[in-house]
Amino acid sequence: MIMKLLKKIPGGMMVVPLLLGSIINTFFPQIVNIGSFTTAIFTNAGAAAAMGIQLFCLGTTLQVKDMPRVIKRGGILLLAKFAIGAAIGVTIGKVCGMPGIMGLSALAIISAVTNSNGSVYLALMSTYGDESDCAAMALLSLNDGPLFTLIALGASGLANFSPMALLAAVGPILVGMVLGNIDKDLSKFLAPAGSIMIPFVGFTLGAGINITNLIKGGPQGIVLGLITCLVGGAFIVFCDRVIGRRPGYAGWAVATTAGNAVAVPAAVALADPSWAPYVSTATVQVAASTVLTALIVPFITGWWAKKYGCPQFPKEDMPQ
Repeated sequence: MIMKLLKKIPGGMMVVPLLLGSIINTFFPQIVNIGSFTTAIFTNAGAAAAMGIQLFCLGTTLQVKDMPRVIKRGGILLLAKFAIGAAIGVTIGKVCGMPGIMGLSALAIISAVTNSNGSVYLALMSTYGDESDCAAMALLSLNDGPLFTLIALGASGLANFSPMALLAAVGPILVGMVLGNIDKDLSKFLAPAGSIMIPFVGFTLGAGINITNLIKGGPQGIVLGLITCLVGGAFIVFCDRVIGRRPGYAGWAVATTAGNAVAVPAAVALADPSWAPYVSTATVQVAASTVLTALIVPFITGWWAKKYGCPQFPKEDMPQ
């Protein structure tokens, strides 16, 4: 019953626990602040550990042998999504400073726009794409986490990361990737844990959020979702069509915000504490973008695939 409900809600595995954690933190914090394992698991104290475990397990799914086969197809999507997210976020950060514009910070923008929802992409490619489109998921997994956000903020000078801090942030996923390539059985064993950790990460992040920030961040979250989907998506589709000579349906399929992106602002703050005051607001805005894009993108992708062609609906077979 609970699982069916969560699956019906876009990003439900991350968003629902996050909301529950924020409600408890706002109105009933004493329930979980009793010490020992309860406090470690159900408060913000466990956020860093939960995120680290999740990144490690996701890293084991990245296979080096798959990279050459998908680099052309997925590389364009990956780089285009990073480029548009970094361009918008860095520009706002440089012009408006860390607070951003109208409550929408560079941290929130880059976290949301550069991270795509792999589950949505894979489901859409299974419907409209081919084997190469589905295989590109291996490469696109690289944007599912804090790596690209850290690169964009650090390279632009908006964040001050030491090389060791950057290594510490991406260390779990790199170690996981190495081990997963050495032992495929280990990869198969640990890969499911990446998904299993999603509700735990969501709850611990929510436990650091006051519900009033969720209410205040609502409109900005909607705007962030529209930027991710419409502005980011249009640019990615343009690159997919012009550079990749593809119809563009895959470009729309990555115009989402990953559920894991909700954890990115907190991960960035761990590397650069100066961003800590903006984590709470950015987190709820990214969560709103996750839900909105997961709702909108499947409809846009389906319409585009049928209008401009895809392996399942070749353009020449479509009525004019």
